[in-house]
Amino acid sequence: MNAKSHGKLHAVQSLLLYFLGSLSALVPCAAKAADKPLEKVGIVYSAISGSQIPTWVAYEQGLFRKYGLDAQLTFVEGGTTAVQALLSGDVAAASMAGASVVQSNLQGSGVVMIAGFLNTFDYKLIVAKDITNPEQLRGKAVAVSRFGSSSDFATRYALEKYGLVPGKDVTILQIGSQPERFAALETGKIQGVMVAIPLTAKAKKLGFNTLADLQMLGLEYQHTGLAVSQALIKSKPEVVRNMTEAADKHAPGSGLPCTR
Repeated sequence: MNAKSHGKLHAVQSLLLYFLGSLSALVPCAAKAADKPLEKVGIVYSAISGSQIPTWVAYEQGLFRKYGLDAQLTFVEGGTTAVQALLSGDVAAASMAGASVVQSNLQGSGVVMIAGFLNTFDYKLIVAKDITNPEQLRGKAVAVSRFGSSSDFATRYALEKYGLVPGKDVTILQIGSQPERFAALETGKIQGVMVAIPLTAKAKKLGFNTLADLQMLGLEYQHTGLAVSQALIKSKPEVVRNMTEAADKHAPGSGLPCTR
């Protein structure tokens, strides 16, 4: 087995361990939270991809309810839209990447990340079947969800690594969710797109080329995590603590204390 194959196998094993850890037995303190009336909380998720699994595991396995929360999950498109949903006060938390959180916080939004699920990119840069090297992207178009999102950051990062100037040498279009972006690639509207599991498998089956596997770069990047507003932390610290524990406590390496 070569180094590249070994690296991919290790990445897959790490993901499996993470998801299995998320499904582990509930701790006693969760039962105490369940004794209280459930508090309704809205949580948005900003992408349709494997990176959103931790939040859905917590929901499907009833972990939010075990921690006293009646969680309602809603899809919004892109990190910038997720931030807007948080600032509106309509939702309590957002499962999203760190880029939009940092950008909004620098502008004084008060949105912060309270838990991290994935600390690197899980994207692959998938390109049209007739493109085999980065230079062939010059003059072409690629798609992201929204400007300022994780897909936008990853796309610009990859293009710059190849010596291409985003927006000048390669056009960047805002198209939407991963399924929508991939559909644009299939129809020829664009020639490149950043997608993750399971669309990477579909891309391979359909014969599209993988120009870059960002996961193999080992780049430290706060991808999907759980974000809330500082206002919620101050007004409802117990709700924030319960959401964090439900979504993140059972992942290997997390060490959130049981305070009840």
